[in-house]
Amino acid sequence: MITNKESPHGTNRKNAVIAGVLFIIGTVSGTISAILSNPVLSAPDYLLRISANVNLVTIGAILQFIMAISCAGISLALYPILKKFSEGLAIGAVGFRLIENLLQILKAVSMVSLLALSQEFIKAGSPTNSYFQGIGEIITVASDWMIAAGIICFSIGASLYYIVFYQHRLLPRWLSVWGLVGITLVTIGGVLVMLHVIPIFGTVQLILNLPIFPQEMVFAVWLIVKGFNPTAVASGANSTATHELLSTE
Repeated sequence: MITNKESPHGTNRKNAVIAGVLFIIGTVSGTISAILSNPVLSAPDYLLRISANVNLVTIGAILQFIMAISCAGISLALYPILKKFSEGLAIGAVGFRLIENLLQILKAVSMVSLLALSQEFIKAGSPTNSYFQGIGEIITVASDWMIAAGIICFSIGASLYYIVFYQHRLLPRWLSVWGLVGITLVTIGGVLVMLHVIPIFGTVQLILNLPIFPQEMVFAVWLIVKGFNPTAVASGANSTATHELLSTE
């Protein structure tokens, strides 16, 4: 009998491809957003610079939003696979990455808010020592904190699924270890930013973030081309089925 029901292997393969594509979209959009908007937003005269670069900041905000949605999609795509091995870690990974998603959306909102503030600043004649600077400073500090908090949430969520990948050999262990090392360095950078030890997107943080960028691209391509270890996935599925059977007896 021919049915339209998709095989578990097909579903797992599709989820792996979706996660890999979203990894690339999220990383590329976030990187371009930072390249376009950070020099404007971090300038000493940022209100003037923003008003003179409306299109750059707008595109940066849109790309920031795309990155946020992509990151949320990654965790949702990985969840059905992760829960076969550890439902607790799977839920934790989704939860922390959804919090990261929310913080990234708020970052995009803050960019739009600064854009509106800069336009009002220009209309008022660019007054020095006005309340515009005070409001802008509040938005900027809150935005930086949201980025740092989002980095911490990303680190926790990603660590949870890399632990599963490593323990159950869903990926080559060298790739999982590379991810865990990179995430550890990213976490250190995020904590130092939150403690105001280093500036956000400064040289130190960029150096700490360097290992994770190529790792995520390799990881994404691996998911798209090869997917997860089918033997390991089948083992996890059998273990889940056995557990459910015993729980019903």
